[in-house]
Amino acid sequence: MTTGATGATARRGTPQGTPLITVEGVTKTFPTPDGEELFVLDDIDLALYPGEIVALLGKSGSGKSTLLRCIAGLIAPSSGVVAYRGTPLNGANPGVAMVFQSFALLPWLTVQQNVELGLRARGVPERERRERALKAIDVIGLDGFEAAYPKELSGGMRQRVGFARALVLEPDALLMDEPFSALDVLTAENLRNEIVRLWDSAEAASLNQSLLIVTHNIEEAVLLADRIMVLSSNPGRIKAELTVPQARPRDRRSAAFEALVDQVYGILAGREEPEAGAVPVPAGGARGAG
Repeated sequence: MTTGATGATARRGTPQGTPLITVEGVTKTFPTPDGEELFVLDDIDLALYPGEIVALLGKSGSGKSTLLRCIAGLIAPSSGVVAYRGTPLNGANPGVAMVFQSFALLPWLTVQQNVELGLRARGVPERERRERALKAIDVIGLDGFEAAYPKELSGGMRQRVGFARALVLEPDALLMDEPFSALDVLTAENLRNEIVRLWDSAEAASLNQSLLIVTHNIEEAVLLADRIMVLSSNPGRIKAELTVPQARPRDRRSAAFEALVDQVYGILAGREEPEAGAVPVPAGGARGAG
């Protein structure tokens, strides 16, 4: 993959080394009631490297969430290969954890019990489960709410539990499917800032985890990501790849930020071709047009 990183020394988030996850020639179709095939994804290629944040940005119908589920191993591609550390997936991806848009908490379990769920499924001993869960709850800013139930929490707090439940698994890559879209504007902004703070902390840097986020929010993609993959719609194809050169945290009011937002909007809306720093990706075959 070509990138627009500048400077001789690669900062964290610059693609380098061996990819954690590769997607090669992935196409996904679903059957329609009339016996035809609906092409949702067409000939997708991408790679996720250690330590970087990548945004999958596209309008409705671009197959963003479907692609994320293929990468997680929750659904299989119709053709092509998704691999984790060079090994093609055959079921769930062992190196990832997901944060969903709809919180996905079990209402009869406490915060701590919800966070421990994945560890319990992996057979982690009770004492270690408790220690790891309490640490994740503290890191995500919910210390003191361990015994609370989801109905007692605000939307933002519930999503924090979702983050903690994913982070406690210590995945190589965190997959996030529009995690802020169900929240009010201020809560979503606070959580984005928390993610930036956590991801760029010394502890996170030492783990060198990656993050892949699905979004339709252009500013969110520019605010968070090291690279942005712009998807076209019906079927979903990668239209362009852009590198965000500014270090985090980023200033929304800066000229560079506003210029990149405008550039991405132009590409997404089809009013302009990718410019410097954006790599246009040739479209695949004519399969699934419509």
